[in-house]
Amino acid sequence: MATPQLFDNHQRPINYLRLAVTDRCNLRCFYCMPEEGIKYLPKKELFTFEEIERLVTLLGQLGITKIRLTGGEPFVRTDLMQLIRTMVKIKGIHDVHLTTNGILTAPHIPELKSLGIASVNLSLDTLDRERFKMITRRDEFAKTWETLELLLKHEIPVKINAVVMDGKNTEDILPMVRLTKDQNVSVRFIEEMPFNGEGSHYPTLQWTYKKILEKIQKEFPTLQKIEDEKNSTAAHYRVPGFKGNIGIIAAFSRTFCGTCNRIRVTAQGSLKTCLYDDGVLNIKNLMRSGANDTVIADHLLNAFAHRPKDGFEAEQNRKDHPLLESMSTIGG
Repeated sequence: MATPQLFDNHQRPINYLRLAVTDRCNLRCFYCMPEEGIKYLPKKELFTFEEIERLVTLLGQLGITKIRLTGGEPFVRTDLMQLIRTMVKIKGIHDVHLTTNGILTAPHIPELKSLGIASVNLSLDTLDRERFKMITRRDEFAKTWETLELLLKHEIPVKINAVVMDGKNTEDILPMVRLTKDQNVSVRFIEEMPFNGEGSHYPTLQWTYKKILEKIQKEFPTLQKIEDEKNSTAAHYRVPGFKGNIGIIAAFSRTFCGTCNRIRVTAQGSLKTCLYDDGVLNIKNLMRSGANDTVIADHLLNAFAHRPKDGFEAEQNRKDHPLLESMSTIGG
């Protein structure tokens, strides 16, 4: 039986769900939340295991084929591995991916491999222990590095996500590019976004995707543009002779909205059809009010049929201004 096709009102296919399984995290990253952390929601206000399974099963029937489990930090949730065991068996879901900071991940890597996890995105903004400590406000670099080594050893496709922050880690850009010389890893440099629980850190964004690329090209003038995957948020490049590649994600500049194929569901069960909206449907409340799957599917399809054309329109339509959420709450 063919996989159903799901489209939004701009005729963009929707087949990718980013699902936050918790709002909690064991780091306090500069670009994600204030130093004192965020106010975590009581457990009863978060999506349960059963509600997550029900939603993903329904979305698999509608046309979602790819799911990424994120957070907060997913491994803070003690039943995460059981959740992954369930997700990989749901009909219609072909690929299960994971985003993690790596601190609690290493012991689970052999099982992730056996379950067929499609890829892991590892959040790592610096290769320097002291800068890691300064950015994350925790001294956990060694655990994240161990996770990277084990992912490579078990040949699980891995992407390193590095948020580029003015005055914090720009000296790491070139060393991280060099990491791709001997390792089959994709290092993605991401523009900083204002989802840190405080709003934007700068009057204007200093390190745009153009500036990041210029810095890399100056050091590696033979840098080549390579083909991007369909619906990719990153523009990909390779230094000739290097095993891995790099990507640059214009997350704040929002240059990729025209091919966006993803939706997000927060740990509170709120649907976001764009990263920059403030939630367009409370799925958790629908489920807990007794709505059956047909009613929930109708609400979902209606939300997909009223999707903003880009992140700027979504931001304009927000009820709450400015952007003061934490990425930990939204789902990275």
